[in-house]
Amino acid sequence: MLKRADLEQLERQVLAPYAMKSADTRGRDYPITPDELRTEFQRDRDRIIHSTAFRKLEYKTQVYMVHYGDYFRTRLTHTMEVAQIARTLARNLRLNADLTEAIALAHDLGHTPFGHSGEAALKRLLADQGGFEHNEQGLRVVEYLEERYPDVPGLNLTWEVREGIIKHDTEYDSPNVPERFKPEWAPTLEAQVCDVADEIAYNNHDIDDALKMGLISIRDLKEVDWVWEIFERAQKEIGDEKPEKFVKYRAIGTLIDMQVADALQTTVQNIRSFNIQSVADVRQCRQKIVTMSQEMLEKNRCLKDFLMRRVYRHPYVVRMATKAERFVEKMFLLYRDTPEQLPLKYQARIERDGLVRVIVDYLSGMTDRYLLDEYIKAFEPEEKFLGRL
Repeated sequence: MLKRADLEQLERQVLAPYAMKSADTRGRDYPITPDELRTEFQRDRDRIIHSTAFRKLEYKTQVYMVHYGDYFRTRLTHTMEVAQIARTLARNLRLNADLTEAIALAHDLGHTPFGHSGEAALKRLLADQGGFEHNEQGLRVVEYLEERYPDVPGLNLTWEVREGIIKHDTEYDSPNVPERFKPEWAPTLEAQVCDVADEIAYNNHDIDDALKMGLISIRDLKEVDWVWEIFERAQKEIGDEKPEKFVKYRAIGTLIDMQVADALQTTVQNIRSFNIQSVADVRQCRQKIVTMSQEMLEKNRCLKDFLMRRVYRHPYVVRMATKAERFVEKMFLLYRDTPEQLPLKYQARIERDGLVRVIVDYLSGMTDRYLLDEYIKAFEPEEKFLGRL
């Protein structure tokens, strides 16, 4: 039977010299007795999976509000897809897959209900108070808001996992990194893998969901030459007699495989070019090491422009986003003006944390469904809703 010490020894033998080893963690804010069977990063992964914030991701919007259908991605299914792609990248690069998976599973814990619409509303409402950033909120979730243990706040995760959360870096992420997480240090390669996996996941599953929603057709993808070529090839391989959905599944799988392979090849080249031989070398490197090639980044830019134009700005999606922002804004103003409507648990924190901070914690932790229920209770006068007050 393998125990923790055996797994740590295996990491030394199998992982690359620039991979983060579990035994080398900077530790936790509150020391605990090492687990007999699991490494520190495996333990973090399990703590994240069992957290309340992780379970809530099932009912938080990715692009389409969760009550519009059961098929479409939620924050939870997106997170699982990111973790799957990240594990593949990490294992093929001989990085620490357990650390990678923990960061990937935690990377969206601070997201608001209604996806980027909820975040946009809070950013606007807090513009004169530093704004709102979901990675910063995610760090707050795992360090403070989760209540799992009687003697310590939060999930008490290792420093490296928390660093990966706060340094998550994509075009949708711009967190302020606290000094305690060494903003001058580049994140681990495991954290950088999660950034790339996130982009691969959302670009491709947004095509899938948009096709299923009927916002675009496969023929509309002619606007993105390289994507259309893959769909055409999939059509020839599947044949005209099979349902179109099989073409979509084959093509999107090919798209993901292509981008994963490109990221692996480019990252290996970067490791050699930058002479990366240790974690210390990673920390000091001023350029991203885990990335896709310039050619693939340019291709993805064309795809993103298409998705922005034809999907994210589609009247149906814009209408959903506008409604979502209004829901969040009205609930924020309600609690700001009448904090007595906050649950007693949150009212008790106002003196310590401040009213606005408490409201933000409460709203950002809501699921879509819960916020809508609270909105109805607060603003709907119809008799059919009175029983829910």
